[in-house]
Amino acid sequence: MGETVVLDVDEVGGRVERTELPGGLRVLTETMPGVLSATLGIWVGVGSRDESPELGGSSHFLEHLLFKGTRSRTALEIATAMDAVGGEMNAFTAKEHTCYYANVLASDLPLAVTLLGDLVTEALNTAPDLESERTVVLEEIAMRDDEPADAVHDLYAETLFGDTSLGRSVLGTVESIESLTRDDVDGWYRDRYAVPSIVISAAGRVDHQQVVDLVTTAFGDRLGGGARPEPLRLGSDVVLGGPARPTGLIHRRTEQTHLLLGSLGMGRLDERRYAGAVLDAAVGGGMSSRLFQEIREKRGLVYSVGSSLTHYAGAGSFSVYAGCSPKRVPEVLRLIRASLAEVAAEGLTTEEVVRARGQLKGGLVLGLEDTGSRMSRLGKSELSYGEYLPVRTVLDRLEAVQEDQVRAVAADLFTRPTCLAVVGPYRERDLDRLLAA
Repeated sequence: MGETVVLDVDEVGGRVERTELPGGLRVLTETMPGVLSATLGIWVGVGSRDESPELGGSSHFLEHLLFKGTRSRTALEIATAMDAVGGEMNAFTAKEHTCYYANVLASDLPLAVTLLGDLVTEALNTAPDLESERTVVLEEIAMRDDEPADAVHDLYAETLFGDTSLGRSVLGTVESIESLTRDDVDGWYRDRYAVPSIVISAAGRVDHQQVVDLVTTAFGDRLGGGARPEPLRLGSDVVLGGPARPTGLIHRRTEQTHLLLGSLGMGRLDERRYAGAVLDAAVGGGMSSRLFQEIREKRGLVYSVGSSLTHYAGAGSFSVYAGCSPKRVPEVLRLIRASLAEVAAEGLTTEEVVRARGQLKGGLVLGLEDTGSRMSRLGKSELSYGEYLPVRTVLDRLEAVQEDQVRAVAADLFTRPTCLAVVGPYRERDLDRLLAA
């Protein structure tokens, strides 16, 4: 049995404990005595970033397939067991990880560990199941394509990161999904779902030792040997000096144009990420942000506008999203660029920095009311950073962000070469006009 370490005990973050089991499996829990439920997550450090173009969408396909049955349970038995206790079970795939999770009454946590552990370790991935789920995944791609606000985000990643693992969609393409074989997907499972790449996190009315015991039983003889956890992903596979191309366009006869304007950002371990978060919140993070006030409140040009700072290992993105009628796009783009240029040149006001810090701190603490948010925080911390930062530490770091730090980040981030992704009733020849807006 591995050594258990207490990572945090305070009134904000609860009691956080970590155990590393033989074979490199990591178990983290956060105890919340004031709730009656628990959320369990099994995180696997594999996502679309690990795929070749030919295997595009394999991680997401596999996430679907694991629910189709194991050596001891059919898909119906898995679903029935969770429904019978009023629990919720689901999964999601991202560019750098996959997560299977369940939210249950605390008394039903053993069932959640058993079911999710079974999915992750004993999935059958049969050829008939693959064929039926192939149709489902293709429908999901079609649904994404039918929703311009979703399609523009995948288009933006492709425009910014190009033909790299970060530029490709988590869903894969119609071509890659149609060509995947059972051996491809099951081989991905056998190769990638190894104990050293797995983190298990649980939050709520949980007892750490009970979770460790349940996990030890669920993973059985897979625990053992001298393997250590997978090293932290460093992101050396994607190195870019600027956007892969200046524009991306999906022609659609939509009533509203959806656009993303952005640039390369900063990697996940960049020390400036706290100042960057304050900058992002002030520029486009809420109803009081500059972009919302200038473009929506003062001029009524859009229904939705906001910014996003996204971090990956060794890379990142800053982007501004807006949705508006086609005739207003040039003015909206002009206002976005003007706002970013002003902040790059002058920084934020003292009031904006204070307000953004408060917004981020309040959002963090409010999120702690939810067992799922705490479970996610544990899993992401271990997989992405290799460490757990107590909530109090994060709050202190946000509070320590000063105006000059934000100004320096803005002067760097907002003067980088940009790219533009557009979904709307345009042709390629129209993009030059939009770029010149």
